[in-house]
Amino acid sequence: MENPKRRKKSARFAEIAALAGVSVATVDRVLNERDTSSAKSREKVVQAARQLGIPRVLPETQHGLIHVDIVLPDNPSPFFQRLKQAMKRGVAMLDKRLVVHHVTTPEEDEAAFIRAVGPRRYARRALIVSAPDTQGVRQALQAARVRGEHVCMVVTRVNDVSNLDYVGIDHHAAGRTAGYLLGRLCQRMGHVLILSSRNDYSGHIERSEGCREVLTAQFPQLRFDVDATETHDDPDKCYRVVRQALQTSEGIVGLYNTGAGSPGIQAALQRYAGDKVCWVTHEISDDHRQYLHQGILDVVIDQDPDSQSIRALQNVLAAVGMTPAVKQLDRPGDFRLYFAENMGRQPYLG
Repeated sequence: MENPKRRKKSARFAEIAALAGVSVATVDRVLNERDTSSAKSREKVVQAARQLGIPRVLPETQHGLIHVDIVLPDNPSPFFQRLKQAMKRGVAMLDKRLVVHHVTTPEEDEAAFIRAVGPRRYARRALIVSAPDTQGVRQALQAARVRGEHVCMVVTRVNDVSNLDYVGIDHHAAGRTAGYLLGRLCQRMGHVLILSSRNDYSGHIERSEGCREVLTAQFPQLRFDVDATETHDDPDKCYRVVRQALQTSEGIVGLYNTGAGSPGIQAALQRYAGDKVCWVTHEISDDHRQYLHQGILDVVIDQDPDSQSIRALQNVLAAVGMTPAVKQLDRPGDFRLYFAENMGRQPYLG
């Protein structure tokens, strides 16, 4: 009589083989580490076994060090500081075989970014990047994909690059949320001032578009300019733009800023706004907590850099075959709304 344990083992091997698209003999060699199969076949078998929840210790499919670069702009805003801290915390928990290189490039130096994502002296397997959506950036990231390097975008996406992953939020939905909040919170007819960090970042473009869509469709009593004013997250420029709008435009009742530079906005509103101006902005920070408690800022839409960094690292680990794929990474991440009543008490920057 056939041994039942042997029959069960063969049945599970057949399931793995069917899912991985290999023979039962290949599954047997890989899982029992008598492996003469290719690295690609080994990875398929182990991934299939993980997906099926096979209750056994699975062999390693990766050997040697795996190099990953995290390339972020040298942006002094609290959000990017939070993101960099979150990335470092996440990296500290990873397998030591994963060697992560943290690279910072000047905020508006496209050539420096292109050099950073260019070929390295080490065999880089993946990139986690935040970058503007320009032709030069697209070409550089496409070249990385052609070299076989996985690319995961955070914060904002770049269009027209094949097989590029994105784990950030839905910025268009965030902008629509801002428009809805402005429409509900503004208590009188008037003008909404829309400020944007940079018009070459798709995330800021999508936020502005989403806000205008909702204001147009649902709150026709609120007017706005067709184009958002670009500020480059500079508090001084934010101050000048808001001051000029308050001094020259009648009826500024709302303000939406898609980026940073809030100290300048706060100073201008406090000095020149005669009536309450409803202010909606992005990314929670220690200064935003202060402005919320003062009543000068109404709502903060936060994209949660801690969750975003974990999603990015999970994406890369799955791409290099160190963990199974995570299904929820296929959709944009969630964003949070902060009001004066639900702020944390601990500093947001360590």
